Amino acid sequence: MASTYDHPGEQAAQDPIRLLAIRDTPLSLDEVFAAVGDDAAGGTALFVGTVRNHDGGADVDTLGYSCHPTAEAEMRRVVEKVAADYPVRALAAVHRVGDLAVGDLAVVVAVSCPHRGEAFEACRKLIDDLKHEVPIWKHQRFSDGTEEWVGAC
Repeated sequence: MASTYDHPGEQAAQDPIRLLAIRDTPLSLDEVFAAVGDDAAGGTALFVGTVRNHDGGADVDTLGYSCHPTAEAEMRRVVEKVAADYPVRALAAVHRVGDLAVGDLAVVVAVSCPHRGEAFEACRKLIDDLKHEVPIWKHQRFSDGTEEWVGAC
C-alpha cells in the first residue's frame, strides 16, 4: 500500500516561488493570496505586517522603509531556503519601501503546503528570516517630534 506522502502533491513543487518583490507602491493581499493558490495545497498561511500607531511606549505618526541594493537578492536567498526546508507548493513575499502611514501594509508573505501545520511553520520561518536577514530598515517618526532607525525590517 502506498504512503500518503508518495503522491506528488505531498512533495514540494518544482518551482514554488511565485511572487517575490520589494515595492514602493501599496501591497495587495489579494495578489499575494492568489499567487500561492495550488490545487495540491491543503493549507495556506498568510502573514500581514502593518504599520502600528505606537512603538516602545511612543505614538508613531509615520514611518519609512528603505533597503540596501542587495535586499531583493537576500530576500530570494531566504525564500529559497524556506522552500528547500518545507514541502512548499507555493510561496510569495512582498515588502514595501518608502513612506507609510499608520495602517498601511508593510509586508505580506504567504505559503501553501500540503498540510496546515507545514504551512504555518513555513510562513513563520519565512517572516522571521526576512525580518532578521534582509537589509531593510525602518525609520519611525513619533508624535513628540523624535525619530529612530530600527535595524532590519
